[in-house]
Amino acid sequence: MPPTVINRVKELRMARGWTQEQLAQAAGVSRQSINAIERDRYVPSLELALTFARIFACPTDEIFQLEKKA
Repeated sequence: MPPTVINRVKELRMARGWTQEQLAQAAGVSRQSINAIERDRYVPSLELALTFARIFACPTDEIFQLEKKA
């Protein structure tokens, strides 16, 4: 099976005390997009992943990782 992208967007957002709407505004996307990413229903584009890295001031591989399904 192909690997799955797992992410820490919700964890990092909550650590800042931000709502989904606040993160959406900072990233230039809709709140629904943030919700879909946090619920693993949408894998963000490379551009958006890099935007999250800039917002959270950490490397993308600390936000997103590949996980192989068994």
